[in-house]
Amino acid sequence: MAPSGYRLTALLLTWLSLTELIVSTQALSYPSNRHRPLILPLSLTPHDSSASSSSSPSHERDHHRRRLHNSELSRSASARMRLYDDLLSNGYYTTRLSIGTPPQEFALIVDTGSTVTYVPCSNCQQCGKHQDPRFQPHLSSTYQPVKCNAHCYCDTAGKQCTYQRRYAEMSSSTGVLGNDLVSFGNESELTPQRAVFGCETVETGDLFSQRADGIMGLGRGYLSLVNQLVEKHVIDDSFSLCYGGMGVGGGAMILGSIASPTGMVFSHSDPQRSPYYNIKLKEIHVAGKPLKLRSSVFDGRHGTVLDSGTTYAYLPAKAFLAFRDAIINNVRSLKKIQGPDPNYHDVCFGGAGWDIAKLSEVFPKVDMVFGNKQKLSLSPENYLFKHTKVPGAYCLGVFENKNDETTLLGGIIVRNTLVTYDREKNKLGFWKTNCSELWKQLEDTGCPTPAPLVPQNHNTTPAVSPSLAPSGLPPNSFPVEFRVGVIMFNMSFSIKNSSWKPNFTEFEELIAHELGMNTAQVHLLNFTSSGNQFLAEWAIFPADSADYISNTTAVNIITRLRDHHVQLPERFGSYQLVEWKIEPQKERTWWQRNYLAVAAVASVALFLTLTSIALWFVWKNNRQQSGSYKPVGVTIPEQELQPL
Repeated sequence: MAPSGYRLTALLLTWLSLTELIVSTQALSYPSNRHRPLILPLSLTPHDSSASSSSSPSHERDHHRRRLHNSELSRSASARMRLYDDLLSNGYYTTRLSIGTPPQEFALIVDTGSTVTYVPCSNCQQCGKHQDPRFQPHLSSTYQPVKCNAHCYCDTAGKQCTYQRRYAEMSSSTGVLGNDLVSFGNESELTPQRAVFGCETVETGDLFSQRADGIMGLGRGYLSLVNQLVEKHVIDDSFSLCYGGMGVGGGAMILGSIASPTGMVFSHSDPQRSPYYNIKLKEIHVAGKPLKLRSSVFDGRHGTVLDSGTTYAYLPAKAFLAFRDAIINNVRSLKKIQGPDPNYHDVCFGGAGWDIAKLSEVFPKVDMVFGNKQKLSLSPENYLFKHTKVPGAYCLGVFENKNDETTLLGGIIVRNTLVTYDREKNKLGFWKTNCSELWKQLEDTGCPTPAPLVPQNHNTTPAVSPSLAPSGLPPNSFPVEFRVGVIMFNMSFSIKNSSWKPNFTEFEELIAHELGMNTAQVHLLNFTSSGNQFLAEWAIFPADSADYISNTTAVNIITRLRDHHVQLPERFGSYQLVEWKIEPQKERTWWQRNYLAVAAVASVALFLTLTSIALWFVWKNNRQQSGSYKPVGVTIPEQELQPL
C-alpha cells in the first residue's frame, strides 16, 4: 500500500463509539416546509507531503457507458466549485462549509461514519496546523454555546456541553458544543440553518496532523448534520455522494432526495443491524466466477459497512485471501512486484501500462451481489491504486481486515459511482457514472446531458499550453501524455514591517513545506521590492529521483496558491498569485538518453584494446627471448668490422 500514514487514514474515520451523545439543540425557528436537495461540491484537500498518492491526476475509464436522462435527476439548488482529488494521496474528500456570522469557512472531511461535525476552536489547547484559521466564536454574532443540561456531559465549569470521539487508530477529538448558522455555499437556495457542532479543544493522532480542518458528520445520530436538517424539515431524509475516478477528480454531495436514475441498483440497509450505513452483500464475483465463500462471511460483527471516511476496502481474512488469489489467477501475464512501502506486503503488478483506459483489458471485472440479487459491477479503478514508485504498475486497494469480521468498503469502491443514502426507505443505491462531470451537468442544465462514464480520451482532452493564464482555473488534469517539467509562478506580497527583510533560505523552506515539496525542488529565481511590496518569482522542479512532476501534484500546487491555502507567517503579510505557467518536460537529446550506454561501450572497447596491446607485448618478448638462444658449437658468421 502507500506509506503507512495512508493506512492510518483509511482506518481513521471508521468506528465511532456506539454510545451517542444526546444533546438538546434548543428551540429553533422552523422555515417553510420545502424539501429541496442541497448540492455541495466535494474536493480532496491537497496533501502536505507528496501527493497522493498517490497519485497526479490521470484519466480513468470504465468500459461501460452510462447516460443521464433529462428526467433522472431533479433540478436543485447548486453550490459549485471546481474539484480536484487524488484518493491515494490524501485518503479523504472534503467540502467547504461556513459557520457563523459573518461566515468562517472550513474544509471538512465528508464522513458517513461520524455523527458529529467539528472544527478547531480558537482556544484549542492542542490542535494541529490545518488548512484554514480556527473558528473564533467571539467573532460570530449568532454563536450560542450549548448550555449544560441533563442530556449531555458538561465541562469542568458545568456551563457548556462537551463531546468526545475516539477512533480505532487512537486518534481523538474533544471539545465543547456550540450552536450557530451553517452556510452551504453562495449559490445554494437553502438559506443558512442553525445547527449544533463541535468546537475542538484537543486533537490527537491523525486528526492533529491532517490537512483538513475537521469532520462533517453524515452518520446516523442526533448530532449528525443530516439528522438536524431533516428534523428542521428543510431536506428529505436522504443524501447522495459521487466520487471522481482514479486521479481524475470532481464529485458532488447532495443533501436531500433525488430521483433514482435508470439502472441504479439498490441494497437494503438495516439501521437496527448496526449504527453505520450497511448493505446486504452476499457474493463477490471475479471475472464472472463467484468466490467460494459462504455468504455469512460478509455478515460478521457490523456486517458490510460503506464508509466515505475510509480510503480502501477491508475484507475478513477468508474473503480477502479468496479475492486476492482470484485476481492473481486472472492476471498471470503481469509480473508481481514489491509494493511502494516495504513495511507492507502489498499485492502489486507491473507491466499493466500507462494507459489507464485499458486497465479493464488487463484486470478482471468484479461484481458485488446483494441480497436482492442485484449486482454492482466494479471496474479496475474500484479495487486498484497506482504504484507510487513504478510507472505502469498498480496495487490492490483491498486489504485484510485483521482481527475484525466486519467488511468495510471505503471510497475506492465507489469511484465514479453515484451513491444515494436513502435513510427514509432504508436502502442504498449505486449508479455508475462520470462523477467528475455530474456536477457540471447539474449546474448547467439541471437535467444532465448524456455523459460517458469514462473520462475524455486524448483527442478530446484540451491541450495544455506551455504558458497558462492565472485568471482561469487550473485544469482538472492534463493529458496523459503531457508531463510537467517545471512549474513557475510569481507571488506578490506586502510586508507589514518595512524595516524587515525576508530571509530567502527561510522563505524557500516555508514555500516547500506548504506545497508539500522537498526544499531542493523549490528555487527562488528572482526577487524585487518597492517599499513594502515584494514580487517573488519561483520555480518548482521534479524531485531528484523523478524526470517530471506528476499531474496531480501540479494541479494541487496551483490550486493551493490560487485559493490562498498556503499559510505564511504573519510577518510576510498577505500574498497574491500574480502569474503562473507550466512548462512541459524537455525532450532529452540523444546523448542525454544514451550517454551511459556510450560510456559502457567505450569502456569495454578501451579494456579490450589495452588487453590486446598487453598480450602483443608479452608475445613479442617471448619470441625475442627464444630467437636469441644458440646451441654450443654453432658456427657464427664473421662480421666485418666497421672502420673507426
